[in-house]
Amino acid sequence: MAAESPAFTLTLPVLPLDDEVVLPGMVVPLDLSDAEVRAAVEAAQAAARSEPGKPKVLLVPRIDGTYAKTGVLGTVEQVGRLADGDPGALIRGRSRVRIGAGTTGPGAALWVEGARVAEGVPEPLPGQVAELVKEYKALATTWLKKRGAWQVVDRVQAIDDVSALADNSGYSPFLTTEQKVELLETADPVARLKLATQQLRDHLAEQEVAETIAKDVQEGVDKQQREFLLRRQLEAVRKELRELNGDSKDSAEESDDYRARVEAADLPEKVREAALKEVDKLERASDQSPEGSWIRTWLDTVLEMPWNERTEDAYDIQGAKAVLDAEHAGLEDVKERITEYLAVRKRRTDRGLGVIGGRRGGAVLALVGPPGVGKTSLGESVAHAMGRKFVRVALGGVRDEAEIRGHRRTYVGALPGRIVRAVKEAGSMNPVVLLDEIDKVGSDFRGDPAAALLEVLDPAQNHTFRDHYLEVELDLSDVVFLATANVLEAIPEALADRMEIVRLDGYTEDEKVVIARDHLLPRQLERAGLGEDEVTLDESALRKLAGEYTREAGVRTLERSIARLLRKIAAQHELGERELPFTVTDGDLRALIGRPHHVPESAQDPAERRTAVPGVATGLAVTGAGGDVLYVEASLADPETGAAGLTLTGQLGDVMKESAQIALSFLRSHGAELELPVADLKDRGVHIHFPAGAVPKDGPSAGITMTTALASLLSGRLVRTDVAMTGEVSLTGRVLPIGGVKQKLLAAHRAGVTTVIIPKRNEPDLDDVPAEVLDKLDVHAVTDVRQVLELALAPATSEAAPEVPLAA
Repeated sequence: MAAESPAFTLTLPVLPLDDEVVLPGMVVPLDLSDAEVRAAVEAAQAAARSEPGKPKVLLVPRIDGTYAKTGVLGTVEQVGRLADGDPGALIRGRSRVRIGAGTTGPGAALWVEGARVAEGVPEPLPGQVAELVKEYKALATTWLKKRGAWQVVDRVQAIDDVSALADNSGYSPFLTTEQKVELLETADPVARLKLATQQLRDHLAEQEVAETIAKDVQEGVDKQQREFLLRRQLEAVRKELRELNGDSKDSAEESDDYRARVEAADLPEKVREAALKEVDKLERASDQSPEGSWIRTWLDTVLEMPWNERTEDAYDIQGAKAVLDAEHAGLEDVKERITEYLAVRKRRTDRGLGVIGGRRGGAVLALVGPPGVGKTSLGESVAHAMGRKFVRVALGGVRDEAEIRGHRRTYVGALPGRIVRAVKEAGSMNPVVLLDEIDKVGSDFRGDPAAALLEVLDPAQNHTFRDHYLEVELDLSDVVFLATANVLEAIPEALADRMEIVRLDGYTEDEKVVIARDHLLPRQLERAGLGEDEVTLDESALRKLAGEYTREAGVRTLERSIARLLRKIAAQHELGERELPFTVTDGDLRALIGRPHHVPESAQDPAERRTAVPGVATGLAVTGAGGDVLYVEASLADPETGAAGLTLTGQLGDVMKESAQIALSFLRSHGAELELPVADLKDRGVHIHFPAGAVPKDGPSAGITMTTALASLLSGRLVRTDVAMTGEVSLTGRVLPIGGVKQKLLAAHRAGVTTVIIPKRNEPDLDDVPAEVLDKLDVHAVTDVRQVLELALAPATSEAAPEVPLAA
C-alpha cells in the first residue's frame, strides 16, 4: 500500500496544466510560449544550477482555476523547439507528489512544498492482482489493435510493474480530465489499476456499440445510395419506355396524384386517415410489387364512393302518392307504407331530427308475393316518388357470403360486396336499393349470404356497416331497402324479423284489365311498332284475356298474350291480310291467338265438369305463384279385389296425409249421424288422389275438402260445381282457421267459382280482400263440417244441381 512521508521534503516550482493531466512515466512536450510554463521551466533551470541532476518541476492539473491536491514530479529532459518551430520543453513525469504550502524560490514561478507519495506492491503479485494485470493488458491490446498501434502493443505487454501499468493509461485519449485526475489522486497501485481497467472496459463497450450503430448506419446509407442510384436508372429506363409508348405519368407522379386526390376529396375523417396510410404504403412499395396495384384499386374504390353525397327527398306527399298511383294499379298496402314513410321523414326533418343517435331514418321493407305482381318494378316507382336514385341487386342463386360483405384484399381479384357496389353505382348515400329474390339466396361451404344480410338490413346496426374489402365504416342507415320474395317461409327467420313484411297477394280481374289498358298495352304497342290509333283492344277482349287465356296472380302471362296478339296483327298487316286501324273484341281472340286455356268449370258442359261424379270436391290452396284451385278425388275399391285401408297419392306431405286420416276417422265415427253408409269403409279400401301429381303438396287446409269428397262418394251426392272450400278439420268435426285467405279467394274468383266456404275464425281476413271480389263471391264462414256438407253437397234427388240455392 502507498504510504505518505510525514514531512514535506521537496520544494518545486509549479507548472500548471490547464485541463490536462500528466501521470508518472509519461513524457510530454510543453509549449514555452505560455508565460507560466516558461516561468516554471526557467525557475527549475535556475535551481538546478545549484543542485545536481536535471531541472525539476511540479506538474499540477488546474481545472476551472482550482489546483489538484496531487501533482507529478517532472524532470525537464530537453529544451528546444517543437515541430511547429515554437520554443518548447520535453518533460518526463517521475512520481506523485502531495502538494503542501506555498514557499519562495528563484524566478517568477510559484514555488510549493511537496512530499513524495510512496507506492508499494507485494512481491510476488497475488493471484487476483496478476489476473487484473492480465485483463488490463488484454483490454489494452484489443483497443490498440483497433487503432492499428502495433508497436505500442509490445511496449504495454512488456510492462510488469502494477503502478506503471496503471499510469500508462494516462496516454488514453478517450479519458476525460476528471478521469485522469482520479487516476492521479489514487495512490494505491492496485486500486488505480482496477480503475484504469474499468475505464478501458467501459470505453471498449461504448466503442462496440458505436461501431455497431455506425455499421448499421453505413449499411443503411449504402442501401439508400444504391437504391437511389437504381431508381434513377429505372426512371431513366421508364422515361425511354414512356417516350416510345407515348405515356406521360410515372409512379412517383401517380402516388403524388393519389395523395392530392385524397386530400382534396370530401371524405369522413377516419376514411381519410385510412386512405392516407394506404398512400404512404403506395409510395414505399416498389413498382414491381403486386401490392401497388391492390392499393391503387382500393384507393380508386374509396375515392369513387359518395361518402357525403345525398339526394334531397321529395317531400311532396300528394305528388309522391300520385306518382305511385300513376305507375301501379292496386297494391294499396305498399303505397300507403311509402306515403307514411315520407310523411314521417318530412316531420322529422322539419323538427331537426334527421339524425338520432348516429342513425338516420331509413326503411327496410320486404315485398312478398307471387311472380308477376310488380314487386321489382315497384322499387323503381318508390325511388321515383321519393326523388332518390334506384339500384337493383339480384340475389337469386347467390351462395357466397363475400358477395354481400366483399372479399379480403389479400385475395387476387378482390372486390367490394354488392351492397357497397350498389351505393357506389347510385352515387348517393341514400338510394333505394332493391334486393331482388331474397328468398332464393342459398348457402354452402363459402358461407351463408343471408347471415351477412343480417347487419345490412338491421336499422340498429347498419349505420356502422363494415365491408371486408373497404375495412372502413359505411353508413347505410339512410338507405331504403326493398327486398322481394315469392315465399316468406324461404326467408330465414332472423332475417325476416328485421324487415317489415308487406304482402302482395295478386290482382283481381278488374285490376288486371286496368293494368293491361294503362300500362301493358301502350308498352307492347311501342315494341310492336304500332301506334295507339292503329290498334285498340276493347275492354271485353282484355277481360277475356285476363280471365280465360291467363290464370295467374300477376300479369306477366297477360302481357305476353297481348304481345303475341299485337305481333299477329302487325304480321297480318305487313302481309296485306288486315287493314289498320283495327279494334280487337273478345270475338276476335280465338282467330288471332287460338282457343282459351282456362275455361271456368261453371262454363263447361255439365257432363264434362270434374265434379260431375260423386267423390270429387273443389279446394283452394296457396303456392309460390299465388292462390290456386285444387281438386280432390276419392274412390272406393271393390271389396273382392282391393285391400282395405287408406291410399294417398299426389306427392302429399305429412301434414296433408294426417288431414286425410282425420277426415276418414271423422266420417267413420259420425257416419250414422250424417246418414252415410260407413259400413263400406270397413272392408273396402279408400283411395284419395290430388291431381297434378308432379306438384308437391302439403298443409292442413284441405281437411274439409277431403271430408266433403269422401262424404260425396259415400252418399252418392255430387259436390256443387260453383263451390270451393278451404279449412282444417279436427276429429270432432270442427273447422279450424288456415292462412292465405286473400290469395285463395282471388284464385276462386279467377276460376269462376261463385261460392266459397272458409272457417269462421278467418272471417276477419275478409277485410283484406278487394271489395269487387267480395261482391262477386258468396262467402260462407262455418265452424263445423256438417255446415260444410250441407252447403257443398247437392240434394240426393238430383244428379247435378249447381243451380239449387244454398241452405241458409
